[in-house]
Amino acid sequence: MAAFGISMCFEPLLTEVRAQDEADSGTGSRKEPMTMNWPWLRQYRAENLLKVAMPLGGIGTGTVSLGGRGDLRDWELMNRPSKGFVPQQGDSWFGAGPSVLLHTCDNEGVRNTRLLEGPLDPVQFDGQAGCSVNNHNFPRMEGAIYHTAYPLAEIAFDCDALPLQVDLQAFNPMAPCNVADSSIPGAVFRYRLRNRSKGPVTASIAFSLPNYIGADRSSHEMNCYSAQHEYGPKSNVNEFRTGDGMQGLFMTSQDVPRQHSAWGTMALTTTAAELTYRTDWADLSWGDSLLDFWDDFTEDGAVDSRQSGKDDPMATLCPRVVIAAGGEQEILFFLSWHFPNRLAWTASDFDAQSAADDESEEDGCEEGECTANPDWVGNHYCTVYEDAWDVAQKEIRRLPALEAETVAFVADFLASDIPEVIREAALFNLSTLRTQTCFRTADGYFFGWEGCHDYQGCCLGSCTHVWNYEQGLGFVFGELSRNMRQLEFGHSTTQRGQIQTRITLPIEQNLVSPFFAAADGQLGVIMRFYRDWQLSGSQDLFEAHWPMVKKSIEFCWIDHGWDADEDGVIEGCQHNTMDVEYFGPNPQMGFWYLGALRSGEEMARHAGDDEFADRCRKLFDSGKSWMEEHLFNGEFFEHKVVPPGKGATIDPGIIGNINRDDLDDPVLQLGPACLVDQLVGQYMAHACGLGDLLEPELAQKTLTSIRAYNWRDSFLDHFNHFRSYAVGDEKGLLMASYPRGGRPQRPFPYCNELMTGFEYSTAVHMLFAGMDEVGLECFAAIRDRYDGRRRNPYDEAECGHHYARALASWGGVLAWSGFGYSAVTGELRVRRPGTFFFSTGNAWGTYRLDETDLRIDLRGGRLQIRTVVTDGERTTPPEPVHLRAGQNSTIRH
Repeated sequence: MAAFGISMCFEPLLTEVRAQDEADSGTGSRKEPMTMNWPWLRQYRAENLLKVAMPLGGIGTGTVSLGGRGDLRDWELMNRPSKGFVPQQGDSWFGAGPSVLLHTCDNEGVRNTRLLEGPLDPVQFDGQAGCSVNNHNFPRMEGAIYHTAYPLAEIAFDCDALPLQVDLQAFNPMAPCNVADSSIPGAVFRYRLRNRSKGPVTASIAFSLPNYIGADRSSHEMNCYSAQHEYGPKSNVNEFRTGDGMQGLFMTSQDVPRQHSAWGTMALTTTAAELTYRTDWADLSWGDSLLDFWDDFTEDGAVDSRQSGKDDPMATLCPRVVIAAGGEQEILFFLSWHFPNRLAWTASDFDAQSAADDESEEDGCEEGECTANPDWVGNHYCTVYEDAWDVAQKEIRRLPALEAETVAFVADFLASDIPEVIREAALFNLSTLRTQTCFRTADGYFFGWEGCHDYQGCCLGSCTHVWNYEQGLGFVFGELSRNMRQLEFGHSTTQRGQIQTRITLPIEQNLVSPFFAAADGQLGVIMRFYRDWQLSGSQDLFEAHWPMVKKSIEFCWIDHGWDADEDGVIEGCQHNTMDVEYFGPNPQMGFWYLGALRSGEEMARHAGDDEFADRCRKLFDSGKSWMEEHLFNGEFFEHKVVPPGKGATIDPGIIGNINRDDLDDPVLQLGPACLVDQLVGQYMAHACGLGDLLEPELAQKTLTSIRAYNWRDSFLDHFNHFRSYAVGDEKGLLMASYPRGGRPQRPFPYCNELMTGFEYSTAVHMLFAGMDEVGLECFAAIRDRYDGRRRNPYDEAECGHHYARALASWGGVLAWSGFGYSAVTGELRVRRPGTFFFSTGNAWGTYRLDETDLRIDLRGGRLQIRTVVTDGERTTPPEPVHLRAGQNSTIRH
């Protein structure tokens, strides 16, 4: 029994509330849930809770996920993915993991203790030693309903045996255009307790977490607890601390190597005034450490101190409150972390340790930098905070404002007159920016894997041909998108204009041995530079990088390259996002090229280089005419395979994976395929405000053919020789079909698959083209596959979890509303009447368009408007409109 506890539930503390209870009986229905006071978009319950796991954490900080039943899973804080990892104290069946338990004592002294998680799904019941799910052994809540709209989640728990209704609110701050407040390494958990009994109730919540510093899933799978590697928790320490308006437990390690990527600090803090705590649990055999904790906590809802000397001591923070009948109380926990040692893409902790073994600790890691390890790149967030306690001390006091900003963003977004399925796809996929797919190095640069495998990043280098598809970064966090352009043109483009497909780390080594250029990757980067410049209006960005952008366009015309004869048609060796080389003209690369030429024309005119602009325009017109005449077969565009011949000369800067023995009859080609994203360049051109790259009639015919030939209502009778991202009765758009025959014997490898990023880009183009019904059908098919039962709605996979290409889903917001903006000219474009959310990546808010007026309410950033284009009709206000956050303006059109 803890020092402040007495036999009748802290009876002295109850005296002051009993008088009120006697005057007001405070009855309430046990089944009546508390009002959800956060906006929410989707509700998951029962079997659809199984796969739900919402990542909680900041941009580039790592995350822990809130599972559908209220559990914490996928602990991915330590600089790499750790899918399925839940830390356990010790390495045996008897280890305990993270848990949150509620203890109640009512007016009559009746006690109850429950795990604050909903029921397990029956598919989780069995295993080699029975149920192996973390916390399988606790009494738990009878039901849970998960309400969510990223980055907010509210879980309404149900348990008739308790005198309280319990809800959990969890979030990490996020607001458009505010990178700093969206990059906090922490997660907020607020438990709301409402007394539905006739008397006061004393309630305690015990949040327990092992100090597992040194042991993420990757090292765990390599037997991190073995002395063989000397990795894993080692002399870890939990310390109780108090701060300004907070108190809690600070977790450190004395002997985990300071060079290791899993070295750092964590903190579990609360704003509660009254609490007990443990810095350790008893070290007992046969599961009795857990039994000791259970007996201690259930006795009086408090915890007494224990000592064990284990390397991974369990920490427990246990606030308690007294709730009057009919009253409500909240208990808030803030989990923060600080792991500074991010290593380069493929660097090994084992190599890092070997390099550091001969150096003193002072020479190894000082002030957040590991000088002994040349592969150390660090984390930007660790330059903002000294350690995990510093995170809590700085951010807990700001939580009310951060929450208000986050809720305002979500509320405005959900109030938009955009179909629910588009809102869901766009909003939920923003979570990818906070997962281990993305990171910021200590120097502030933003990088991305393509996605995440279970224990490591997948496909390194901010891959140009994958990240080409995103709109969620450029239109929501413009600062980070421009940061990627600065990397590409400032550090990843050779003097002859070759943009590397993948960026090397450390950045100083980037151009020592350059990656080849992917055709679609390079051309898309040019278009995204144009987009980001237009959205920001930054002349500094333009002047700093236009010379290299121009060179990257000229690179298309090098000898033995993509368009060596300068006829506006890409014909040479074209490495691309299908991870193969195309030979001969095709629509997928061709329309990327036309989009890059149009971007080059517009930028050259801005730079006063009319000669170059005219050159780009001439090639655009020539290429457009040729492709429409020679590649369009009346229904869609085809690839005309042109073998280069075994002895062909190909510029080495564009060679990827070719086998020279196959060049007389190259394999892995598109051929006469109806490709799902054959018009991808037009998708991007619409998002950039560049207009039509091909005749609209041909675009519509092609999109109609893609829907007719590539759509599947079921995959029960579908053969796929590679990966399956849709199975059974699911629906979706295939990567390719061959309705006219002629499929190559060995077509490009992904032809029988489907992947959400490609589906989204095509669906968005359908919406831009006015094909609303089929565009929405494609969006719905994807999100139906991610329904919480089949897959996690916060994890759209391709080659890895949280795949970057799915950020194309934000394009649905643009296409449906018709929103577009140029900060360079001050032109605002809108199309559809109604109320809509908008974000330029630098400013955000809402607007309402009716027959006569356009009202703009700016929530964040600054916005200048000189011209309004409403469904093609141009209006110029008498004076330019200048708005700051909190201001509004109405413009007649």
